[in-house]
Amino acid sequence: MSGGFSHLDEQGSARMVDVGAKATTQRTATAKGRVHMARDTVEAIRAGGVEKGDVISVARLAGIMGAKRTAELIPLCHPLPLSSADVDLHLAEDADAVEITATCRIAAQTGVEMEALTAVSVAALTIYDMCKAVDKGMRIGDIRLVHKSGGKSGTYEAA
Repeated sequence: MSGGFSHLDEQGSARMVDVGAKATTQRTATAKGRVHMARDTVEAIRAGGVEKGDVISVARLAGIMGAKRTAELIPLCHPLPLSSADVDLHLAEDADAVEITATCRIAAQTGVEMEALTAVSVAALTIYDMCKAVDKGMRIGDIRLVHKSGGKSGTYEAA
């Protein structure tokens, strides 16, 4: 291990970590993010007036699909059989934005933080894709892990 990163071998090359000796535990991770947009775009989503369809439903499905395919998108991630992937989207009360929350669960030897973060990212990109014809100035941001439990490192709660 080099510099505290477990994805490096003795020569400093990237590798997939061997989790074979780790105990199987129940693990959960929750991530959040936002897509900031113009007020008119928020109102079009609320009214169901986006030409490409129901933005919230499509982004929810895309986020779930993204979580399931994380290992194909992020190098060195373990392919994981998720027990659940929940993606919740709603229009923010305090800003012109769609808020995204994803929670992934598994009984495994490694965590699901990357799956939750990928779900949020893919849902956000889907919102951008569906609304870009009317609002190219949207900003995807605030993507972060807010909760993690299970495994050797225990529980994490964002401040």
